[in-house]
Amino acid sequence: MMGGTIGWLMAVAFTAAIAPAAQAHSIEELQTQLGDKEKYFQPMDKEAPSFTLQDAEGRTVALTDLRDKVVILHFIYTNCPDVCPLHAERIAEVQRMVNQTPMKEQVRFVTITTDPKRDTSEVLRDYGQAHGLDSANWIFLTAGKDQPEDTTRRLAEAYGLKFTKTDDGYQIHAVVTHVIDQDGQLRARFHGLKFEPVNLVLFINALVNRTQTPHGHSEQSLWDKMKGLFR
Repeated sequence: MMGGTIGWLMAVAFTAAIAPAAQAHSIEELQTQLGDKEKYFQPMDKEAPSFTLQDAEGRTVALTDLRDKVVILHFIYTNCPDVCPLHAERIAEVQRMVNQTPMKEQVRFVTITTDPKRDTSEVLRDYGQAHGLDSANWIFLTAGKDQPEDTTRRLAEAYGLKFTKTDDGYQIHAVVTHVIDQDGQLRARFHGLKFEPVNLVLFINALVNRTQTPHGHSEQSLWDKMKGLFR
């Protein structure tokens, strides 16, 4: 609990104090810094697999509809008894940090179910509320009625994950949080559940400030600035 509180305070203080300064650094610099400090971070730079799915209200949502937003995307299924609820709650923790800052309007959190047959609209809405996700900038997506039942499992594979169905109705899978920038580029993966939420917030902040577009300034590093806030 103490670690989570400290992480939340660091994220709020960081974004409030130095978000504008992030524009002076390239994404490559930040990836190097994060790579040294966050062992569950994997930098990426490739076009994110596209999708057109359906939200809990039956509306069609495509990845292209989310252009100009930083997208935090993960896959779960609501019948999952173990890691999926924990993953949703970790995403909710990151969302709370982000939503305490002006980044709230620039970021969308997207949860995609790999079990569209069971995960009805009502189930999807209840799942988000049960795990603390804020509908203000969070979307839960599933396959549309005219799409094959395995549509979202195949989409997960396109993102580098495999959800393998077992005879008892469960799915064996890994846990990955994907970060997509405003131009539809997959920029990072955070693996598992042990990454520090503040590190993901830091990376989101960098994308919001468009550090993937290089700037020619040279300043104290983001990590040094953040550490200085707590000396």
